[in-house]
Amino acid sequence: MASIKSIVKSKTVLICSVLIYFVIFMILILLSWNLIEPRAYNFMVKNYTATSLKDDSTVLVVIDDKSVARHRWPWKRELYGEIFSYLNTYGNPKSIAFDAILAAPDPENPASDLKLYNSIKNIDNLTVGFMPLDSTATQNFGNKDFMQAFAKKFSVNVKDNRINKIPSGFSSVMQMPKKYFSSVSHSGSVFTYIEPSDFYLKRSVQLLDVNGHFYPSLALAMYLMNNNADTITLNDDSIVIDKTGLTIPGINTQLGFMNYTKFYKIDYGEYSHKKYSAIDIIDSYHALKQGKKPLINPEEFKGKTVFVGANATATGIGLADKKDTPVLDEHPGVDYQAVNYDNLKNKEFVEMSSGNEDRLFVLLCGVITFALIYSFPFIVSLIIIVGLCLLYYYLTVLAYKHNIAISVITPFLVVLWTMVFAYSYRFIIEGKNKEKIKNAMGRYLSQDIMKNVVKNIDDIKLGGKKANVTVLFADIRGFTSMSEKMSAEEVSMILNEYFTALEPIIAKYNGVINKFIGDAVMAIFGEPIQDINHPENAVRCAYEMLEKVAELREKWLAEGKPKIEIGIGINTGEAFVGNIGSEKRLEYTVIGDMVNLASRIESYNKVYKSNFLISASTYEVVSAMVEVVKISDVQIRGKAKLMDIYEVLKVLD
Repeated sequence: MASIKSIVKSKTVLICSVLIYFVIFMILILLSWNLIEPRAYNFMVKNYTATSLKDDSTVLVVIDDKSVARHRWPWKRELYGEIFSYLNTYGNPKSIAFDAILAAPDPENPASDLKLYNSIKNIDNLTVGFMPLDSTATQNFGNKDFMQAFAKKFSVNVKDNRINKIPSGFSSVMQMPKKYFSSVSHSGSVFTYIEPSDFYLKRSVQLLDVNGHFYPSLALAMYLMNNNADTITLNDDSIVIDKTGLTIPGINTQLGFMNYTKFYKIDYGEYSHKKYSAIDIIDSYHALKQGKKPLINPEEFKGKTVFVGANATATGIGLADKKDTPVLDEHPGVDYQAVNYDNLKNKEFVEMSSGNEDRLFVLLCGVITFALIYSFPFIVSLIIIVGLCLLYYYLTVLAYKHNIAISVITPFLVVLWTMVFAYSYRFIIEGKNKEKIKNAMGRYLSQDIMKNVVKNIDDIKLGGKKANVTVLFADIRGFTSMSEKMSAEEVSMILNEYFTALEPIIAKYNGVINKFIGDAVMAIFGEPIQDINHPENAVRCAYEMLEKVAELREKWLAEGKPKIEIGIGINTGEAFVGNIGSEKRLEYTVIGDMVNLASRIESYNKVYKSNFLISASTYEVVSAMVEVVKISDVQIRGKAKLMDIYEVLKVLD
């Protein structure tokens, strides 16, 4: 019955342990994926994924503090027109992107607006920004007629091959001034998605759906224009530009098709791309018109793709365009748009491991860690696990260098938690098993000898040392004749009760039961328990043993059992203490002449009708604490000289 209860208890403990492991396992994964992993991604991108640009074919024209210092913000829009005129008339760039939104006419400067519209109406390679809205159309934000005209002019032809079509989160776009809308030929979304986990910009919304019409990002619109492409195939996990074969890996969301951005090193101050101040461009435009040498040679823009936008820290209400990205806090938005474009141009994208792949991998990490811990010793398993972790980190770095983003921290957390749990569980189970073994072996060996063995578990060998000890022998008088009159079961019951009563008394006085020899007990004082007062404690122990036997004798007589008397002999001296036997079978004991003498002194209790005899060497130490009768000139068997022994009558407090 006890065995069944033990099995049930063990299974319950195991099930509870596994449940606790998996609960904490899931909590760690959720916390890691939502809080830690996004930051680890930022670190890895900045240090291993970000590379310098392959060429300088994409450049920036930035409205910076220098520009705002010359022309107070908000600018008259004709200044934009002068930038575009410089580029179109003198620079001959491949294409121009305007990373800005014009939502309404400037009521104070209509003439300035008109100059802008006139300057851009014949620039066919200009793409301007627009902003999608998640609100319904209003008077100012995308009325029905405008939305129809906008879709007809700027939407792209998309072959929708998605199996899982996700409803769009956008219903309209921010309306443009009518003349501005009529003047531009291309437009792309400047909407940017900020990750809610850490508020960083990491993904580009390349293609979005507004009322069933698809629109490209500003960068994708530039790519389509530069490659004269007009058809896109939309899949569940990618978009494909049919004409060029460009495949952009990513996912479909309510906000559109997103892909992770491959960032570049910040090699130009706070930019990935070479940049020019807008005011320098404007001054160069005026100089060229006057036949003077420009500050910036327009040849620098020949055949290049130019992004025009605001600096991240430019002074002016509503001017600063900044986003936190893995490579730079307050990353200029115009530089990010150029980064996205270069991703498309260079076919460079960061591919993420899927959720299922991540879940399978972390589960595999836990299983492998468990297997290693239970298959190898502690140090070996720890070395292997640490080695595998270092290897995994190296592979992670290698993957990020090849634009493949995989979980960085989560596998380590899973391995760490599994190690803590598995090692703890293993040590607890092993500890319980060892305790069971110790308790079981302690029934065959002295608990103190067992503790000494466990303490020196790695240094168990044959041999020992010489030590001054006290040895006690206790023997039941007439046990042989008594046992002949009782059954073996009755004899064993008496002996068990007798030994059970004596064992705690011996332990009380720092004694160690070395062995039971039939009805006799041999105990050692002074080793392995260090005790400088071992002779005194041995004598006190013997005296209390006699008192205990007197109690047992009365009890046994009342139960109809035979009268029991014992004799005790004690000797103090130098003996060999340690392990004897063979390499495979050891016994901790004391050997030497003083041990034999203690045994023979005990046997003289029969001769002198006494119960408690001690040697002269013991008496020399305990003389002040005992009342004795001296027995002189005793011939001890095996001894040539006569010896004095002492019968202890009383032990003084």
